[in-house]
Amino acid sequence: MTNDLKKTPLYQTFVDNDAKIVEFGGWAMPVQFSSIKEEHIAVRTGVGIFDVSHMGEILITGSESAQFIQYMLSNDTNLITTEKAQYTALCNENGGIIDDLITYKLDQDTFLLVVNAANTDKDFNWIKSNSSNFNVEVENVSDQYGQLAIQGPKARKLIQQDVDFDLSSMKPFDVVHSVSYLGKTIMLSQSGYTGEDGFEIYCKAEDCVALWNHFIKHGVTPCGLGSRDTLRLEAGLPLHGQDLSETITPYEGGIAFAAKPLIEPDFIGKSVLKEQKENGAKRRTIGIEIIDKGIPRTGYEVLDIEGSRIGEVTSGTQSPKSGKSIGLAIIDRDQFELDKEILIQIRKRQVKAKIVKKNQITK
Repeated sequence: MTNDLKKTPLYQTFVDNDAKIVEFGGWAMPVQFSSIKEEHIAVRTGVGIFDVSHMGEILITGSESAQFIQYMLSNDTNLITTEKAQYTALCNENGGIIDDLITYKLDQDTFLLVVNAANTDKDFNWIKSNSSNFNVEVENVSDQYGQLAIQGPKARKLIQQDVDFDLSSMKPFDVVHSVSYLGKTIMLSQSGYTGEDGFEIYCKAEDCVALWNHFIKHGVTPCGLGSRDTLRLEAGLPLHGQDLSETITPYEGGIAFAAKPLIEPDFIGKSVLKEQKENGAKRRTIGIEIIDKGIPRTGYEVLDIEGSRIGEVTSGTQSPKSGKSIGLAIIDRDQFELDKEILIQIRKRQVKAKIVKKNQITK
């Protein structure tokens, strides 16, 4: 099964430790080490580590790199500094989300785009195809990077033990470049995908195993894709390919904060996003919670209480912490009302649910 799949530098480490390996976006990745519930709770209450080296890295260099990424991305990239990363979207001409990603400014003319693993080649080709009118170089440098996510309320204290500067002032999307960590040179970003405090370490691919083993030795819980998904759903964080897609705009997908269509420079998809900013999108993403029994799954129909279709589920799971069945859905905008009862078509049954806030983390 795994012979034809891409593998991160940690693949053999996972095999040797009996992790359950699955295919994800063309990669052989661990879905769990112990159990999804144990890993989920470890991140909510302590600290866990994820291998996210499958994520793609695209390097933009050249004298017009700042103008180019402003043209390609939906957020106002003029706000990015070398100390601050930015969440944004790569859109098509219709405002649909080709990918959501994080942009890092390495220096005045150098930007690193961290993209979703399954979209790396597509993103690279799209960006490259739009670069001819700018003095830039576009490179796929994914093979050069390893990436580890250290997540949970105890992550900051743990990492602080091995760095010689104060982490207490770091806020979400703050970045420190060229950090010496256990004799390795890393980039440290205060970011993650769990709704918890935490950091992402960018390192050379060959340094991944040593760093991973260090954290495991210090009692950090190894975590797989299963808990990554339940954690991000509790936090209301969208996943591209499910909650975000090329037919869903940032205003429909719940990431309006990553779109700045009223800024002066043109960018791809701006006209559609400007219209939605001014007049409202026809759809919006909501949080859902099942009242009856059942788990919402991607593609299930969402109905109003009379049984008329108003949208569909984009992601769903059972929360390991609360035991509730929760999810995200995209519905007609005029149907939104917090605590409103709706129906979810689960196979041949119509199950009662209600509209709730997307972030459902319960401390």
